[in-house]
Amino acid sequence: MTLKIGDRLPAGKFKTMGESGPKEITSSEVFAGKRVLLFSVPGAFTPTCSAKHLPGYLAQADELKKHGIDTIACTAVNDVFVMDAWSKAHKADGKVLMLADGNGDYVRALGLELDLSGAMLGVRGRRFALVAKDGVVEQLNVEAAGELKVSGAEQMLCQL
Repeated sequence: MTLKIGDRLPAGKFKTMGESGPKEITSSEVFAGKRVLLFSVPGAFTPTCSAKHLPGYLAQADELKKHGIDTIACTAVNDVFVMDAWSKAHKADGKVLMLADGNGDYVRALGLELDLSGAMLGVRGRRFALVAKDGVVEQLNVEAAGELKVSGAEQMLCQL
């Protein structure tokens, strides 16, 4: 299945860093009863993700929330410790909820995985952004390989 507008997001689990260490969070906890902007990056600490994608969402977080977004979340096929370190490095706490999809199970369930085995990076998530209301996809922007044109904060803000 490849995700499309109007689809209900699949059930799944992520890891996030809590006050006392890693904790599991379900997709229903993230999406139920809220309007959520979820963006995916191929990897924390990678050049485009760190220099452009995440910083754009941090800069536009307040504006996105003014336009009806309850939660801004970022997922990547990285472990919870990497996602937490990336969040701290960019001072994202309180602005962007970091969701570790360590084995890539959630991006596979969405049909948005990206095989980077040729670059020795394994299976990752494609770069995308979506808006879901109560778990139903309202908007979905998926990038072509190697691009950051349609899933950045500015583009998503224009669509709200």
